[in-house]
Amino acid sequence: MARVTTPSTKPAPTAVPLPKLRDITELLKPITWFPPIWAFFCGTVSSGVPVETRWPFLVAGVLLVGPLVCGTSQAVNDWFDRHVDAINEPNRPIPSGRIAGHWGLWIAIIGTVASAALAAFIGTWVFAATLVALSFAWAYSAPPFRLKTSGLWGPAAVALTYEGLTWFTGASVMAGALPPAPVLIILALYSAGAFGIMTLNDFKAVDGDRAMGIRSLPATLGVDRAARIACVVMAVPQFVVVALLLSWGHMLVAGVVAVLLVAQLALMPRLLRDPLKETPWYNATGTSLYVLGMLASAFGLGGVLGL
Repeated sequence: MARVTTPSTKPAPTAVPLPKLRDITELLKPITWFPPIWAFFCGTVSSGVPVETRWPFLVAGVLLVGPLVCGTSQAVNDWFDRHVDAINEPNRPIPSGRIAGHWGLWIAIIGTVASAALAAFIGTWVFAATLVALSFAWAYSAPPFRLKTSGLWGPAAVALTYEGLTWFTGASVMAGALPPAPVLIILALYSAGAFGIMTLNDFKAVDGDRAMGIRSLPATLGVDRAARIACVVMAVPQFVVVALLLSWGHMLVAGVVAVLLVAQLALMPRLLRDPLKETPWYNATGTSLYVLGMLASAFGLGGVLGL
């Protein structure tokens, strides 16, 4: 008997639509670019190199640390959190389907390659710092590392990349070389202190972290103890910065940083009374004073190194 064939009823695969520019922009979260760009400008100022002598590299550096590296880290994070976001934040570009298929992953990969290519063009030390930052961006969100699930490694990775490496990049972009030792020391101290800022940022998700098994410090130690640790970690490096600036003979800048530190210390008791309620207020006040101290220190270094 002849074999009877019937037309297949399986629907033909449909092409995955290209994501729209506004949805890609939302995925890259421009609001998150400000902290690394601020640290980058601290680096440029601390180099003591006149802007007009290196302005094309300055523009390239801003593009690198903001839209490219930071934007890529946001895309990586949203791709690997897409299943959780489908429950908690279904309107985000990936779980909502506005960035469909594997486009979220491809955007992260394209951003990684573009970041590395631009960094290689700028210079060797910028390229090295960018590779480290990109490695942490993937390790923070992607298995098997998922550093974001750790109350130690997660904040440390973000503090290093958002503050330390971007400051380093700014100084390297302007100097065209490895930054001097005083710059490296100060950026390392502010990067260490930023661990406290990142710990405070975890307070807004403490209940969700506990439910999802994410071992942030507020989730594992409790908000009161985590808040005290954050305050100490933020303050101690700044004391060292003031001492170093004094030892290097930069009295005015050391005084400015000291005043900003004292103001932070005066604000911390209110934070510690109710960390969950007062963290947004402290981020708007105390954390702002912290980053102003970064800029003041950078001006001090730039003035000293420019002599």
